[in-house]
Amino acid sequence: MTAPAHRLHPNLLSHCVELLQEVQLTTLPADARIHTYFRTQKQLGSRDRGFIAETVYGVLRQRRLLEYLIQPFAVTPGTLVASYLLHIGGLSARALEEAKFTHSAAVGVRELVEQIRGCDKSQLPLAARANLPDWLLDRLLPQYGEAHTLIIAQSMNQPASVDVRINTLKASREQVAHSLEQEGYATLATPYSAVGLRRDKRGPLNQTSAFKNGWIEVQDEGSQLLAVLLEPQPGTQVVDFCAGAGGKTLQLGALMQNRGSLYALDIAEKRLQQFKPRLRRAGLDNVRSILIRDENDVHVKRLRGKIDRVLVDAPCSGTGTLRRNPDIKWREINLTALTTTQTAILAAAAKLLKPGGRLVYATCSILPDENEQIITAFLNTHADFSIIPVNTILQRLAIPLTMPSDALRLWPHEHHTDGFFAMVLERGLTPRQN
Repeated sequence: MTAPAHRLHPNLLSHCVELLQEVQLTTLPADARIHTYFRTQKQLGSRDRGFIAETVYGVLRQRRLLEYLIQPFAVTPGTLVASYLLHIGGLSARALEEAKFTHSAAVGVRELVEQIRGCDKSQLPLAARANLPDWLLDRLLPQYGEAHTLIIAQSMNQPASVDVRINTLKASREQVAHSLEQEGYATLATPYSAVGLRRDKRGPLNQTSAFKNGWIEVQDEGSQLLAVLLEPQPGTQVVDFCAGAGGKTLQLGALMQNRGSLYALDIAEKRLQQFKPRLRRAGLDNVRSILIRDENDVHVKRLRGKIDRVLVDAPCSGTGTLRRNPDIKWREINLTALTTTQTAILAAAAKLLKPGGRLVYATCSILPDENEQIITAFLNTHADFSIIPVNTILQRLAIPLTMPSDALRLWPHEHHTDGFFAMVLERGLTPRQN
């Protein structure tokens, strides 16, 4: 945890409680709500903001455990913050009492301490030890078993590293590493992505020369591998079907050496607007951003049969990103609606390919419903598509990974990335024979 810059004071802890309450009430992602909150609290210094944010994220990661530890006390933002700081944050009861936190927690700090100490943690149910909601635990257990599910969950409950991707149109990995180190941001090379650097500590990388010069973008190493699997060639026609704010689009443009045509499609105008300054900073001019109504938009239909490569980073539950977005665990997720959308998007995106073209279907989900099941259903109705085993591509590109199946499957506890799934499909010249 980031320590406060000075002795704890009531206002600092009140901010933790207030922000946690706002995050729990809003439908916005936690990182967006936290960013908005800090913009309205300009009096807070960077150390205080770090303490508040990490406390809120910590509670969200450990919420199920904390709820069990403080029974029978009421579960409120105040009791959750207090129990997190006492049990996990390393703060003493005296420090919280001196900060007059008793009122904020709606229960005496000493009472909380006694309750937490008296709890027999060896008897805690799996849900508490895993810090998972029932809906997610019930989906993981039949597939992975209790021991492996707990390993997965515990890795998801750790803060993620900060990975950056090098814009090879402007700089090399060695240049960027040296530049960042000169400004006090030491990094290590990522083991799988040849254009990645990693930091275990957070920091304002957007204030560095490397960022301002368009040399880097913050992007998880696992995410970087998705574009690599597409192997887009300079001078070809490529589509990023669910481009979002454009992180993977920028990488595809660099892989294409800024040659050819790269289409960034998305249904959210705000995300595409956020993409424009990133595009300018990256120095790409072969990208066309297109706002579409849905997967059947007229702009999509005009590209049918003309495209060499398509990336489908499908909207999903986000369960592979719990290290960064622990609030996802506590939100309602309509999995049926998501899988319906994923099925429709994949079918529409597949129509864009020329015969011999390649499609990468990817999610940041760890649920088979959104991954293998989507691919199986697609192949059952599209005889002209077949799977390219991912190990074939990894070996050709000298990426030191070997997958146990035809799909790319990345895990925090094994690969130190977010949880990702990707399957590579090829449109054949003739329908495959089953």
